[in-house]
Amino acid sequence: MIDNLDMDLAPVVAEQPDPLLFATVSGAHLYGFPSQDSDVDLRGVHLLPTADLVGLHEPEETRSKAWVRYGVELDLVTHDLRKFVRLMLRRNGYVLEQLLSPLVVHTGEAHRELAALAPDVLTSHHAHHYRGFAVTQWRLFEKTGELKPLLYTFRVLLTGIHLMRTGEIQAHLPTLAAEWDAPAYLPELIAAKAEREHGVFPGLDQARVAEDVERLHTALDEAQGASALPDAAGGHEALHDFVVRVRLAG
Repeated sequence: MIDNLDMDLAPVVAEQPDPLLFATVSGAHLYGFPSQDSDVDLRGVHLLPTADLVGLHEPEETRSKAWVRYGVELDLVTHDLRKFVRLMLRRNGYVLEQLLSPLVVHTGEAHRELAALAPDVLTSHHAHHYRGFAVTQWRLFEKTGELKPLLYTFRVLLTGIHLMRTGEIQAHLPTLAAEWDAPAYLPELIAAKAEREHGVFPGLDQARVAEDVERLHTALDEAQGASALPDAAGGHEALHDFVVRVRLAG
């Protein structure tokens, strides 16, 4: 059972058609700003039988399902191991956050081994992932005025800055805000968002917020330029060997 979720998610893992190597909680719970009515985003990796990959049928590499359980909307997305590892190698910070999420529903030796290989795929170019995500969320905030995309904007910019400066993935906004030069009003926005998933913040100084977002974009650019992370991902052969070994063992 996840400490900050009052529900047992183990039955969800047991119901899946193929074994899950891991399942974690992502989304607002991982990012540190869940609302009372937030859904629970479950993410993980399933392991398809070898026959599904070598036969004539198209393999079900990604599975997605949303339903209500315990009175809460659950959103489950899993990728087959090979696809997930390929996403890791494409400078996709999102899947790395899922892999390394501390909110673990299901784990095992394969999960721990894959997580140990994750640092080898990190590059300075992961800044592009977070920069692009921030731009998308900022445009959504400008359109809707909702707190959720605004907090996502701050979260991904600070995650990108943290990664460039430390070489580590950190997705928890309150932690990031305490460590880096984040706007002082972020805790107030997080508290307001906790009351309502799609709420707004009356009286928000959008000009000031826009300046702070632009400042963090500049900080991300500077952090990328000074980052000690490599230009290209490594660990390809180790990940290849891992996928083959786990597949054959499964």
